[in-house]
Amino acid sequence: MHIDIKYIPDYIFEASWEVCNKVGGIYTVLSTRANSLQKLYNDRILFVGPDVWKEQESPWFLEDPTLFTEWRHYAQQHQHLHVRAGRWDVPGKPIVFLLTFEHLFAKQNEIYAQMWEDFQVDSIDAYGDYHESTMFAYASGIMIESFYRFHSLEDQHVVAHFNEWQLGAGALYIKKNVPKIATIFTTHATSIGRSIAGNHLPLYDYLENYNGDQMARELNMVSKHSIEKRTAQHVDCLTTVSNITAQECTQFFDRHPDVVTVNGFEKDFIPKGKNYVTARRKARQKLLSVAEKMLKHTVQHDALLIGISGRYEYKNKGIDVFIDAMNNLRKMSELSKDIVAFIMVPAWIKGAKQGLSGHDASQVGCPFVTHELVECQNDAVMNHIRHLGFCNSEESRVKIIFVPSYLNGDDGVFNMPYYDLLIGLDATVFPSYYEPWGYTPHESVAFSIPTITTSLAGFGVWAKNAGDTVHGLDDGIQVITRTDENYHEVADEIASLLYDFSLKSVDQVEIFRQSAARLSDQADWAHFIVHYQEAYSKALHHSFLRLSRGK
Repeated sequence: MHIDIKYIPDYIFEASWEVCNKVGGIYTVLSTRANSLQKLYNDRILFVGPDVWKEQESPWFLEDPTLFTEWRHYAQQHQHLHVRAGRWDVPGKPIVFLLTFEHLFAKQNEIYAQMWEDFQVDSIDAYGDYHESTMFAYASGIMIESFYRFHSLEDQHVVAHFNEWQLGAGALYIKKNVPKIATIFTTHATSIGRSIAGNHLPLYDYLENYNGDQMARELNMVSKHSIEKRTAQHVDCLTTVSNITAQECTQFFDRHPDVVTVNGFEKDFIPKGKNYVTARRKARQKLLSVAEKMLKHTVQHDALLIGISGRYEYKNKGIDVFIDAMNNLRKMSELSKDIVAFIMVPAWIKGAKQGLSGHDASQVGCPFVTHELVECQNDAVMNHIRHLGFCNSEESRVKIIFVPSYLNGDDGVFNMPYYDLLIGLDATVFPSYYEPWGYTPHESVAFSIPTITTSLAGFGVWAKNAGDTVHGLDDGIQVITRTDENYHEVADEIASLLYDFSLKSVDQVEIFRQSAARLSDQADWAHFIVHYQEAYSKALHHSFLRLSRGK
């Protein structure tokens, strides 16, 4: 693969709602590639995030009041910007600015009117998180301009990179007010594509027939789609994370991405050798211990531990298919090994269940769930499990356990972070319907855990091209073909794959695990960071052309 890097930025600003703010997969994208960018640009990569930390400090922010003191004082005095400077507590420890934006709410309507006049962004029916996100984005644009002018960077190659629709207003602000700065916009998932899929409409069979503006009106998403589309059309470089999402961009934004910046992963923190064996044993013991407390009977010590995780997007993430696959597996009378399936998906909870947090040993209410759910009777996962007649009896080979808490180390049951539990699983399943990239299967293979994913996940498409050469989990991954029409076939195939996996010897499984790790070695940031270098170069190139035309 040859990529021509013609222009190199002197400064890169990158703004996202998930800088020092762990909300979802974008945090993983930014925080794991920060080390690679820091090695390339050495404190010329400057991250910008929202200062939403009031009662407690961000656990990922290391404040350093000595950084850019004069400029921050100037920004406070002249732009009314309150900026805290420090380091992001991730590998590479890049410089990060956290800024407040509440003062802009008083000017919100004025800002929206100006965005309509300048770029035809329709904010008139905005609701929910649109206002907070857009005010932060606008503040990030003001902050970047302030830094740029205070430090007289006019003769430097400067790039400003904005992530997701939430930061669209920042990109548009820079485009209008500091046209010499080259702009990049990355959509990690189109808002319309995600919404179509989440509303149980067929996305892929009809993609070429959908009109993004019309669907935005039907799905009550006009404002989010409008700012996303206008930003995509006006920046110097549009990027997205997979070829699947690139097709959505072309259809919904009327612009094909300039670069596909596939997502890598930083594996330096994963334990190796004896430390890996110890960590895996500890995780497995914890998973089995919680399962036995839940089930009130022992589980085979060599039981197959299966997991699914991610956001609670019931259809998009394939949680529905996973439960049906476990039900199909449960019906296989020839199963000779216990299988415990963990659904690790955060939901609306009250707290840890008594008996699992070390208190009362009784179990009441929902017998499949580790935490007390708010409105358990309305929960989609619980209703599906009950509908299928799961009983988690001692006689049943397949048990299913719902873990509806964020696994951040203090959930009250496991009290171990997700990665520290992931390492104890035997296999994972992510049968996604809508998955622009798919960090969950990516993380699994990085931890040497064989995984099943689908052809509708960006990572699945990449893996199919890179190394999924045989059927089954022998090469560490199986990418199942998924379409708008083959839901039940996917559930059947998952059950069949896991049944075959349950028959493998310890030595065979170890080979599969090594294959998974080898596949992940091809998908780390050392291989993929070049796509960002390409995006920076293209943004600068396009900005030079734009400026030469007087735009």
